[in-house]
Amino acid sequence: MKEIALITHEDATLSTVTGAMDMLIHTNQLFAHSGKPLPFKIVLAVENKNSGPFQMASPFVEYKTIAEITDPDLIIVPAFYGDRDMMLLKHREIIGWIKSSYQDGSEVASLCSGIYFLAEAGLLPGRSCTAHWSDMEDIVRRYPDVNFLSDMVITDQEGIYTSGGAFSSLNLILYMIDKFCGKEVGIWASKMFSLDMDRMSQSHFAVFKGQRQHKDDDILKAQTYIEQNHHLQLNIDEIAGHTNMSKRNFIRRFKKATHNTPFEYLQRVKIEAAKKALEKGAQNINLLMYDAGYNDIKTFREVFKKITGLTPQDYRRKYNRDAVFLPN
Repeated sequence: MKEIALITHEDATLSTVTGAMDMLIHTNQLFAHSGKPLPFKIVLAVENKNSGPFQMASPFVEYKTIAEITDPDLIIVPAFYGDRDMMLLKHREIIGWIKSSYQDGSEVASLCSGIYFLAEAGLLPGRSCTAHWSDMEDIVRRYPDVNFLSDMVITDQEGIYTSGGAFSSLNLILYMIDKFCGKEVGIWASKMFSLDMDRMSQSHFAVFKGQRQHKDDDILKAQTYIEQNHHLQLNIDEIAGHTNMSKRNFIRRFKKATHNTPFEYLQRVKIEAAKKALEKGAQNINLLMYDAGYNDIKTFREVFKKITGLTPQDYRRKYNRDAVFLPN
């Protein structure tokens, strides 16, 4: 039996707490009904007796303070609401407990923004991790030594698990049920909770926001030029010339400011324009391709799928607003 300490506090996003707890409880029930030993000992972990947002009546769940919990096999850190700096300061006791527990042999998992607690505990330098795609710029700025994979739903490295944003974080719970209980139970949980076992990417949810949180005015000028002229056959020499920089210096400064090369940025701007057209119901993929500044349909489809994880046709079927059925 694995002891799982599911952290909860007054600022936690309760959907990540209750969602994870529900999946673990139902898995225990499956084993109980078949007369098998329970796979999980589920503990709701709080800083003190007065800091938990709720208590559970389930026979599968215990309620303890972090001081009462010794040697948990796995700690799950939920997402949270609130200002990042304030929350990290407010819950420094939990962060310290996470750090010491990992050093003593516990595994640790974060759900969505719970990754901040792991990063603040110093567990992520040099390791791959993920969270909600919108947190990437802030996390990379705060913790430059982490390898943030914004397109991934799950990472698993050296006893540290991280998950993508919002409800996609439940895919990590499914992954751990599969890992700890076996493939047959994993398939059962996938069906029980209607979660795709093979879903590993969240890139098609990402909204390209322009990566403008820097102070290099020349690069901001270049970004604006790309965004206004992405439909043309731009090249890096032309964009560099627009900023009166040498190509080599321009590429260096652009990557430092945006974390993308100019070519990567141009591709992402083109694909973002294509995504918006597909969301509005664009039907002709060839016309869409030309409007986005591509001449070759194969290249367009390959780049689109690389960035979003979906083909243009699949993206349109999934996110076309006109395709949403509204009952009378």
